[in-house]
Amino acid sequence: MAACELYTKYARIWIPDPEVVWKSAELLKDYKQGDKVLHLKLEDGKDLEYKLDPKTKQLPPLRNPDILVGENDLTALSYLHEPAVLHNLKVRFIDSKLIYTYCGIVLVAINPYEQLPIYGEDIINAYSGQNMGDMDPHIFAVAEEAYKQMARDERNQSIIVSGESGAGKTVSAKYAMRYFATVSGSASEANVEEKVLASNPIMESIGNAKTTRNDNSSRFGKYIEIGFDKRYRIIGANMRTYLLEKSRVVFQAEEERNYHIFYQLCASATLPEFKTLRLGDANYFHYTKQGGSPVIDGIDDAKEMVNTRRACTLLGIVDSYQMGIFQILASILHLGNVTFTSRDADSCTIPPKHEPLSIFCDLMGVEYEQMAHWLCHRKLATATETYIKPIPKLQAINARDALAKHIYANLFNWIVHHVNKALHSTMKQHSFIGVLDIYGFETFEINSFEQFCINYANEKLQQQFNMHVFKLEQEEYMREQIPWTLIDFYDNQPCINLIEAKLGILDLLDEECKMPKGSDNSWAQKLYNTHLNKTVLFEKPRLSNKAFIIQHFADKVEYQCEGFLEKNKDTVYEEQIKVLKSSKLKMLSELFQEVKDISPTSATPSGRTPLSRTAVKPAKSKTAQTSKEHKKTVGHQFRNSLHLLMETLNATTPHYVRCIKPNDFKFPFMFDEKRTVQQLRACGVLETIRISAAGFPSRWTYQEFFSRYRVLMKQKDVLGDRKQTCKNVLEKLILDQDKYQFGKTKIFFRAGQVAYLEKIRSDKLRAACVRIQKTIRGWLMRKKYLRMRKAAITIQRYVRGYQARCLATFLRRTRAAIIIQKFQRMYTIRERYRLTRAASVVLQSYLRGYIARKQYRKMLREHKATVIQKHVRGWLARLHYHRAMEAIVYLQCCYRRMMAKRELKKLKIEARSVEHYKKLNFGMENKIMQLQRKIDEQTKDSKSLLEKLSSLELAYSSETEKLKSDVGRLKMSEEEAKNATNRALSLQEEISRLQKELHQTQSEKKTIQEKANIYKMETDQLVLELKEQNTLLKKEKNELNQRVQDQAKEMTDAMEKRLIEETKQLELDLNDERLRYQNLLNEFSRLEERYDDLKDEMKLMVNISKPGHKRTDSTHSSNESEYTYSSEITEAEEFPMRTEGPSEKKAPLDMSLFLKLQKRVTELEQEKQSLQDELDRKEEQVLRAKAKEEERPQMRGAELEYESLKRQELESENKKLKNELNELRKALIEKSAPGVTAPGAPAYRVLLDQMTSVSEELEVRKEEVLILRSQLMSQKEAIQPKDDKNTMTDSTILLEDVQKMKDKGEIAQAYIGLKETNRSSLQDYHVLNEDGELWLVYEGLKQTNRLLESQLQTQKRSHDNELEALRGEIQSLKEENNRQQQLLAQNLQLPPEARIEASLQHEITRLTNENLYYEELYADDPMKYQSYRISLYKRIIDLMEQLEKQDKTVRKLKKQLKVFAKKIDELEVGQMENISPGQIIDEPIHPVNIPRKEKDFQGMLEYKKEDEPKLVKNLILDLKPRGVAVNLIPGLPAYILFMCVRHADYLNDDQKVRSLLTSTINGIKKILKKRGDDFETVSFWLSNTCRFLHCLKQYSGEEGFMKHNTARQNEHCLTNFDLAEYRQVLSDLAIQIYQQLVRVLENILQPMIVSGMLEHETIQGVSGVKPTGLRKRTSSIADEGTYTLDSIIRQLNTFHSIMCQHGMDPELVKQVVKQTFYIIGAVTLNNLLLRKDMCSWSKGMQIRYNVSQLEEWLRDKNLMTSGAKETLEPLIQAAQLLQVKKKTDEDAEAICSMCNALTTAQIVKVLNLYTPVNEFEERVTVSFIRTIQMRMRDRKDSPQLLMDAKHIFPVTFPFNPSSLALETIQIPASLGLGFITRV
Repeated sequence: MAACELYTKYARIWIPDPEVVWKSAELLKDYKQGDKVLHLKLEDGKDLEYKLDPKTKQLPPLRNPDILVGENDLTALSYLHEPAVLHNLKVRFIDSKLIYTYCGIVLVAINPYEQLPIYGEDIINAYSGQNMGDMDPHIFAVAEEAYKQMARDERNQSIIVSGESGAGKTVSAKYAMRYFATVSGSASEANVEEKVLASNPIMESIGNAKTTRNDNSSRFGKYIEIGFDKRYRIIGANMRTYLLEKSRVVFQAEEERNYHIFYQLCASATLPEFKTLRLGDANYFHYTKQGGSPVIDGIDDAKEMVNTRRACTLLGIVDSYQMGIFQILASILHLGNVTFTSRDADSCTIPPKHEPLSIFCDLMGVEYEQMAHWLCHRKLATATETYIKPIPKLQAINARDALAKHIYANLFNWIVHHVNKALHSTMKQHSFIGVLDIYGFETFEINSFEQFCINYANEKLQQQFNMHVFKLEQEEYMREQIPWTLIDFYDNQPCINLIEAKLGILDLLDEECKMPKGSDNSWAQKLYNTHLNKTVLFEKPRLSNKAFIIQHFADKVEYQCEGFLEKNKDTVYEEQIKVLKSSKLKMLSELFQEVKDISPTSATPSGRTPLSRTAVKPAKSKTAQTSKEHKKTVGHQFRNSLHLLMETLNATTPHYVRCIKPNDFKFPFMFDEKRTVQQLRACGVLETIRISAAGFPSRWTYQEFFSRYRVLMKQKDVLGDRKQTCKNVLEKLILDQDKYQFGKTKIFFRAGQVAYLEKIRSDKLRAACVRIQKTIRGWLMRKKYLRMRKAAITIQRYVRGYQARCLATFLRRTRAAIIIQKFQRMYTIRERYRLTRAASVVLQSYLRGYIARKQYRKMLREHKATVIQKHVRGWLARLHYHRAMEAIVYLQCCYRRMMAKRELKKLKIEARSVEHYKKLNFGMENKIMQLQRKIDEQTKDSKSLLEKLSSLELAYSSETEKLKSDVGRLKMSEEEAKNATNRALSLQEEISRLQKELHQTQSEKKTIQEKANIYKMETDQLVLELKEQNTLLKKEKNELNQRVQDQAKEMTDAMEKRLIEETKQLELDLNDERLRYQNLLNEFSRLEERYDDLKDEMKLMVNISKPGHKRTDSTHSSNESEYTYSSEITEAEEFPMRTEGPSEKKAPLDMSLFLKLQKRVTELEQEKQSLQDELDRKEEQVLRAKAKEEERPQMRGAELEYESLKRQELESENKKLKNELNELRKALIEKSAPGVTAPGAPAYRVLLDQMTSVSEELEVRKEEVLILRSQLMSQKEAIQPKDDKNTMTDSTILLEDVQKMKDKGEIAQAYIGLKETNRSSLQDYHVLNEDGELWLVYEGLKQTNRLLESQLQTQKRSHDNELEALRGEIQSLKEENNRQQQLLAQNLQLPPEARIEASLQHEITRLTNENLYYEELYADDPMKYQSYRISLYKRIIDLMEQLEKQDKTVRKLKKQLKVFAKKIDELEVGQMENISPGQIIDEPIHPVNIPRKEKDFQGMLEYKKEDEPKLVKNLILDLKPRGVAVNLIPGLPAYILFMCVRHADYLNDDQKVRSLLTSTINGIKKILKKRGDDFETVSFWLSNTCRFLHCLKQYSGEEGFMKHNTARQNEHCLTNFDLAEYRQVLSDLAIQIYQQLVRVLENILQPMIVSGMLEHETIQGVSGVKPTGLRKRTSSIADEGTYTLDSIIRQLNTFHSIMCQHGMDPELVKQVVKQTFYIIGAVTLNNLLLRKDMCSWSKGMQIRYNVSQLEEWLRDKNLMTSGAKETLEPLIQAAQLLQVKKKTDEDAEAICSMCNALTTAQIVKVLNLYTPVNEFEERVTVSFIRTIQMRMRDRKDSPQLLMDAKHIFPVTFPFNPSSLALETIQIPASLGLGFITRV
């Protein structure tokens, strides 16, 4: 394909960028051949001219279509190159939060630096059993693939995990091992998988440390082989370690730490057991403080120490050895604090009594002087002598550090050895899976010997990886029969030869180490001389003579030669080792003694690390073996172990996990493109891409290609042969045939061809869309034009009409205007004339008036001037006159004054004389008389005033009397006043005072009147206000009454609502209790099956019988306090014990295992007992609440009897267990093999110890029984004195009562009763509220309650009427049934022919009556009547067929009768002489009818005791469910068993009842264990167990169960035994069978669900098929054998029909269907959440359609009320979420309100996984997902991602009585129960 066809305008490409490595751009114009510049537009909008390389003229890589971005497999990308890989990983990691991606056979894992919820048990279960390409990439998918290939190909597997430090290698390996441990389980009870997982904390503590790149970096490599047996269960494990970084023990770089174990010790130094270690803070020790970072954020070293010790204990490292390990580690820390002082340049010394050294010697158990001496000296040996030489300070420090490293390395080896010993299995290993957790390619600024070894190992692994990828490609090509052409790939064998070949780097290094004076410089010169300029892979730095460069597969690395020799030798002085070997510490001596044993095995498969062994430099070699060992260098050992590892990997099938570190800052979900590309190049991912791209990377099956590119074909191109069709189309689409190849099942494309096909497909679809848009737009525009034209014509018509009307109006208006103008103008002129004339007249009048007024004013002025002159002249004359008069008067006054003065002087003289007084007193009497008259007048006035006062004011009567007395006194004084003037004056004063008082009294009266008026007004106002207030009060009263009624109603509603909520909560709690109880039953059944398996194994292992445990039903195991049976030895009185001989050596271990199981069963029984007690208590509270108050004492008595019964049975159970253990102990002592179970044997001691513990437990239980007895007595004493009037006020009892109330009437009635019970007296209400408001409220509540009571009674009466009607109908049906039975009994007495005729006649009569009845019933509905007639005809046809069969049978019997008659004739010839042959022949034809007296059966079956096993065998073990379900009545075995129980009850034989029930239960368990995977068998026995349980209830004699019986059925009730406890046992058994039924149907449906609900295209053509990579997913195209939705529905029909045939209770069928639909919904949703390819719009439509089909099935089966539809709600909402818009905030709000059944994690996961199938769809933006998360942050839901598909809803068995009469049941002969007799 030419470049110009791809590099067109708008094509997107990748260009290099220094910041983000690759940057996306878009072509602005087409590329033409020869162009040197590409015109581009970047994503930020900038234009760029990109210059092509003039030499290579290589075009930049093309970008993949958006539809391919985010693929699970990188090989699915059409363009396979580095930018495409990088972009795909970034999109998945940043946008979708997906850390796993496939790259062919490699799983790329990017470290998120955040804990993700994708490793739970539910995720493991989801990936278990799935194909690798079917689910999203995951470490569990790789582990599952390895496990599956191991089981399928029977070939060992390996998982190779590699990557940089901090990339997550250790975590990935840990999760892989966890997956194996969870999926496979353990082959023994030793919990090997837990030990395998427990090895991780130990190895991390001693082998991991904090580095600058990782807080938990593994500083060693390890290869763990997990062993499996033939059943592929874990039996053991083995570990090999590689290249422990010993230098970290003595040195740490900045911001790094030593190994975790040292800091854990320091953090736990305060523990009592660590006091002797004399530890302190980590900053105190030299070996732990160099990095300056002793603490890791978020890590508690003390807690980690607890985990490490727990793991050590689990792996069998006892406490003494643990303390030894900690002691050695502490001594290493103290050794690091030992200091040296220089004496001179060549010697040094340790200070005397140096504390760190003395602590070291005390902990290690060595002598202080010896260790101090050899730390400062060394021994040299020559050919003739040996002498001791002091060493300088620097060399002593190095020797100290070397000793510390050597001790730690040996301790590391010892721990690994003991871990392997704990993980070792005695069983034969069938296969293994190895997990290699090894360091990735490393390059630092300074690279030394460790980096050299690491990169050497990665070269070997990369070579193996390349060869494996190359091999897989070749196998794929050969399998598809495609011509194989060699693909050029990078071969790193030259680099490996440079390192390990003869005269290679390692060889020269070992040779230099042997030289006496070898040095790093001389070794470097040898390297230069040997390899420089002779191989292109080896180079010498320009500026250094002590370094070299190697071109590795990933990059060039420069190594510094300094330290290579010392690290390769790894020297430690032998004298120091000898001192340690002489230690008193036992573990230390073992440590160095095991060096010889452990070290040689380090290079062998036993798994010892080859690099941690140290070569000891001796003074003189003692043996050749020791010398040879010492000559092995670290490099030599590492090379050997690496070769061994490669051999192991080559012998296995490898699986690759490449861990990527996205950034160096450990930030969560931050993607550094530079660092990622560097690691992708180093880990081989890009090499895989290159190899794939060199061939045919894109591969499609023919069906997938046809489905995807069907749009590119014409109808004539489509042939019946899909392969030929694809060939024809491809030849037209891609002309270059080298770009593709046709295989047997697939089409292979070169890189870029799929993108080209996608482009053609997109263009075709775009053209089709344009054509559709064009046509639709044209049609829409034409429709719009026609509508506009029609509208325009209409508008024109109306406008023209309007204009014409306007013109006519205008003309009329014009004519009218002319006429108006004429009259208007005439009027105007006339008015103007009138106005002019009037104006003229007015002007004339005004002018004439003006002239007249002017003349008048002139005359007036003249007149006024004359007047003014007159007045002025008069004023002047008067002024002159007045002045003259004043002068005259003044003179007269002066004269008269002078004359008056003279007269005054004369009068003064006369006044002094007597005569003057006489003159004065003259006329006094007259004056007195005048005064008397005045007094009389005043007296009259006063009287009148007094009268007025007395009439006006009665309040002042006293004052009035005083006034009267004063008046009397005045009368008396009147006489005296005649002589005394003074008295008159006093009287006047008195009168004036009285007048004042009178005025005051009047004023007061006036004031009082005013006050009275004001008071009256105020009173009137107050009356008005009171009236208004009274009106308001009445209104408020009415409002309050209404409010009280409303509040009463609200309170009733609230009470009902709260009671409903509490009822729901109680139901939830009860369901939780049921679920827990049923889970315990499930666990017990599993343990019981395990016990039975072990018992069977013991029987197989035992040659001669011995005393053992037999699984029988305990006499008292069925009580309600015990939930299941217990294992016991049968009593000697009833069953003699068998003696068994000695077993094999494993038998005692199995017996101990059995005792462990027995103890576990006992614990489960105790836990079940507590649950049952709680349930019993709740049920008893419900019964007490419903019963009447006078019946409560009787119920308490029954309760006490029940408790006493439980106590007695507990005591008997304890006695029986104790007897069993005694019997077992005796049997073991007396009759066991002496070699195995002798008194001194270990197994014997284990058994005795366990028996002793069980005996102690029995004693404890006995004490508990005694305590229970005392508590019962105390309860009895406390209950008796209680008054019967106690009300049920306890909240718990109330809630239990409420739980039983089903309708509102009952709730209201309960509320009324509670109110009346707690009501206070009437006086209390009046005391509480004097105004009576509470009383009004109470009266209102009473009225409300009476109303509710009346409603309740009405409902109750209607309910009773309906109940009576139903009972009458039931009675009529029963009478009809009795008539039928009587007719049947009568027919049985008739001869065969007459019997058949009678039955037919009866059937015809019945059908005729029924026909007439239904004809009347369906008179109004002819369709129903027609359907009834059709069914009637079918029944008639069936009767006719039955009649024909009967005729055939009669003829056959006649023939047999003739044969028998002939035989009788031959045998009895003499006796038959008088009888003619005709009579003999006619006799059977016309038989004599001998009437038989009908026997009244009691509905019981009698059998003998010895026939019980036969009964169980024929009725349970050998019964075929299919034959019974088809031919017999449902539940027949249950009826037969109950009738047998009835007969045993009738005989009052408790042993027979107990034995029969026990045998029945054991038989059902046995048949279910034998055929437990057959749905029909399990369903059959679930139905019969429930029917048996219902029979025990129905005929128990309890009132609650008897009310549904007929009188005849009540006569059949049990009379002697109460089997309530066995009912509980049967209920438990039914629960176990139900759970087994659920597991069976789950196993059947499991392979159908994903294929039928998700993968199959129910609506063809909706879903698109996207390109897939090497990991092919399951095709959604329906192939032969693929399950579809129809398969699921057919299976559901099968389940339903089987359950209905078996007569299963309808409620139980609903529960099974609900559980089935839950499984379908949960499995479908879980797979949807783990499959990115399924999260699309079209898949959502498919799911919606599939769910609608399931709902339709529910409607057809009338199961919509079962709650099954609700279980599919999460799946429905997930499908809706795939289809709704996901853009705006309104869409986010709609999603949050719609998806209430999904958790936040599930919603976000679906949005992250949403993938467009076509490029017309849009991806969900990250901002939209953030909006969803913000809106749902307050929602409180489970963080769990997946639904629990294993969850089983708690099952209930509602009582369902049977109307079948027991006496009418016939036992068919096919059951083989002839030994049973009807009674």
